[in-house]
Amino acid sequence: MSAITTIRPALVGKLNERQVLRVLQARGPLSRAEVARESGLSAPTVSKAVASLLKVGFLEETDAVELARGRPAPKVRLATDTAQVLGIAIDVGHYELVSATLDGSPHGPAVRVPAAHDYETLLHALERAARELMDKPGVRTLGIGVSLPGLVDSRAGRGVLSPNVPITNGHAPATDLEARLGVPCALLQESHALCLAERHYGLAKGMDDFALLDVGAGVGLGIISGGRLLKGRSGLAGEIGHITAVAQGGRKCGCGNTGCLETVASDSALAWHASQKLGRAVNADEVIELVQSGAVDLRAELREVAGFVSVGVAAVVNLFNPAALFVHTPLFEIDPALFDLVCELARQRALPPSFAECDIVRAKGSKLQGAVAGVIQHLTDAVAPELV
Repeated sequence: MSAITTIRPALVGKLNERQVLRVLQARGPLSRAEVARESGLSAPTVSKAVASLLKVGFLEETDAVELARGRPAPKVRLATDTAQVLGIAIDVGHYELVSATLDGSPHGPAVRVPAAHDYETLLHALERAARELMDKPGVRTLGIGVSLPGLVDSRAGRGVLSPNVPITNGHAPATDLEARLGVPCALLQESHALCLAERHYGLAKGMDDFALLDVGAGVGLGIISGGRLLKGRSGLAGEIGHITAVAQGGRKCGCGNTGCLETVASDSALAWHASQKLGRAVNADEVIELVQSGAVDLRAELREVAGFVSVGVAAVVNLFNPAALFVHTPLFEIDPALFDLVCELARQRALPPSFAECDIVRAKGSKLQGAVAGVIQHLTDAVAPELV
């Protein structure tokens, strides 16, 4: 009994802190009295939780407001001026970094870093760019989120297999950056990061059940079910891009198999078509510019890629029966009409009852936003763990 009574007050205190954070994350700056009303906690409980969160740098006080009795009371808010987090998105061909407040708002434009040819060079480039963002007088960096494509073992915090950024295979960039920079770092699989971005900053706010299909250099899937990210046993869930879409004569995939969905339903698949037409290698960024400028006609190829994207959409609808499916892809920037085409083709392939219950929407979140959302969640869990 003595062990239980010793642990319980500390646990209750942490749960109260998490409740205060939730209220401020949802409502923005509030006085302590307003937090008490919104959370249902007592005023002394809120004051104690706020004091603890101020101490660790999660909150800061801002301008006072007049309460009903005329006494000025300072508001508290998620740290904006005194603390920051960094988001890092490791992608094909480049890396991006951004500084953000504890409510996820960016401090400025993202910093773009050219891709490296080996892991040590990648790590050095990210460390140097991160240090520049961290070099702000009076601003404490609380943590860094790192978004990584491919298979990510969430238990070990390590990249397992990234067909499109293979130099990260077997490495733990968040762990290595944490050792170099001295701040907590969290590693997220990029499709899972996009899920968090959409839920916290995009069109999925307040939604506890939805899917996100990420069609970029590869094809990935994130699922939020019952308010939780579906990761699988070790974080490897959602690799829909490596189901077989072309059984015979398919192209070789970076995973080692042939005919994977991402070899025919991605912007890298479109780049392959462009390369065949032009007789030279074209990457995904170049192909978008080429199509938009009219330098190459890929209308037929775009329809083919869209057809395979619809296969992925229909598979997600049939397998997970989500309330909404967000599709994140630069392909729609080439031709906005592709979105309607994908939806119509998916309708023809999906089970009618499941399709009728699912809203298909263009995603608004970004991988950088996901990295920021991920590290804020990581820090929140560390400060005030949630009961499972």
